Amino acid sequence: MHVIGLGDQVVDKYENIQVMYPGGNAMNFAIFAQKLGVSAAFLGAFGNDAEAACVEHAAKAEGVDLSHCRHYDGENGCARVRLQNGDRVFMGSNRCGVLRTVGLHLTKADDTYLLGFRLIHSSIFSYADEDIQRLHTAGATISFDFSDRFAPEYLEKMLCFVDFPVFSCSHISMEEMEKLMQTAVAAGCEAVLCTRGAEGAWLCTGDQIFHQQPHLVKAKDTMAAGDSFLTCFLIRYLQQIDSGILKEEAIQSALAQAAEFSAAQCMVDGSFGHGCPFNS
Repeated sequence: MHVIGLGDQVVDKYENIQVMYPGGNAMNFAIFAQKLGVSAAFLGAFGNDAEAACVEHAAKAEGVDLSHCRHYDGENGCARVRLQNGDRVFMGSNRCGVLRTVGLHLTKADDTYLLGFRLIHSSIFSYADEDIQRLHTAGATISFDFSDRFAPEYLEKMLCFVDFPVFSCSHISMEEMEKLMQTAVAAGCEAVLCTRGAEGAWLCTGDQIFHQQPHLVKAKDTMAAGDSFLTCFLIRYLQQIDSGILKEEAIQSALAQAAEFSAAQCMVDGSFGHGCPFNS
């Protein structure tokens, strides 16, 4: 299986210790897929600063293919964070730097390359909405992290181009979450993943809803806990479906493995380690 993260990569600058860690939803997906034994690539935009070098070096060290990435003059994506009792608190960002200001500008050759992957994962932070729509129309399987952004007009615009939407739902009621899942299923999504932090995760296929309890640990750092969960679920689910395992069994097994993988990730500094010092 070959998968790719399309769009965002950043450094998370931990101001209290002056160490920056590479991350970003699409990059985290590629890194975690690689850790799960899957051949993974990333296609995004890097700046030409120390922040970009930190992320690029880490991704290459983890074995992620960066051969189709863009490199621009300007700021790499970065966010400022602090840790409070193991939980990361975001203090602000430059909104993905050159990815936002310059963009990806995918070519027909890029589309051909991307269509060769079993799964393309992107997010609301990747500034790639039109690319996702075009690639899905051409036959790509798409997973997409909407984070906690549920504006009806945006859902209407994007859900019909996504096979596996992911939502962060800790801030809404269970009733609202169930309506959101049904909206996604009605738009044609194959399976809808909703995470609620310490309450666990829910997976809806339309006719069935599955709940996965979290593996609770005394977290060292919760950065990318959700990204690690969604990556593990998607990878293990698709592997099992492709091998002929029944859908219900594949979902239950993949959810359980995702909970275990995510719990382990909470014991890692940053999204996936590889910290670099910085001067504020």
